[in-house]
Amino acid sequence: MSDTEHTGGGTSTLDRELEELLNQEKIEEGDHERFSHYVPKDKILESAMTGKPVRALCGKLWTPGRDPEKFPVCPTCKEVYEKMKK
Repeated sequence: MSDTEHTGGGTSTLDRELEELLNQEKIEEGDHERFSHYVPKDKILESAMTGKPVRALCGKLWTPGRDPEKFPVCPTCKEVYEKMKK
């Protein structure tokens, strides 16, 4: 069992795995603004209350402020999310 597999560690394990996946992803210039992105729900709430930027699964850092339902899901976020579910 690798040290990135779930061992019943709860949220901190998921946070650590997310950080590892983000570090593996290459962040490239591109069409990030044309997509809605996956971000942990608690981070969205925190951003709404504090104005603090959030980091999406694809690595995009921004302050949410638009309706994500109006945009397609970021393919990189979706790919990272699928890796996390395994």
